[in-house]
This record gives sequence, C-alpha cells and structure tokens, in this order.
Amino acid sequence: MIPHGKVASYGQIAALIGLPSHARFVGRVLRQLPKGTKLPWHRVVNANLRISPRGGGEAAQKQRLEAEGVSFIGARIAKAHRWTP
Repeated sequence: MIPHGKVASYGQIAALIGLPSHARFVGRVLRQLPKGTKLPWHRVVNANLRISPRGGGEAAQKQRLEAEGVSFIGARIAKAHRWTP
C-alpha cells in the first residue's frame, strides 16, 4: 500500500496491521522475505526516517528509494516522503 516515492516506518506498518508496538515483528517478517519478492520492502524504514542497518542490503535499499525519487538529507530521508495513509 505504500505508494511509489513514499516511506513508512516499521511501527506505522505494525499499527496498520493491528499490532501496535510490534515494529520489530514487522522488521523480522520483512527480513525473511524470499529473494526476488515483489513486495516493496525498501519503502519501510525506521521511525527516524533512516534505513535500518541489518548487516547488508542498506545500499540496495537506498538505491531503490533514490530510483523512486526519494531524497535524502545526509542519512535521513526527507520528511516530504513520509507516507500518511
């Protein structure tokens, strides 16, 4: 549901699926997605609008976001890209 060029936080997704305060669960599920998934996992970031380090994949996530027009201010995603359902 997160539109092209927008991002949502792990906590925001947890709340939307009816599991408030289960942001880590959302992260775990996204981490277990199979390679080649069509789900736009790269649009989910931490509450500080930063890409969460997870031992690899951060550069690919940033590259995907930038390809969608998401802009960064240093390591932080510009607030204009925050998705509000």
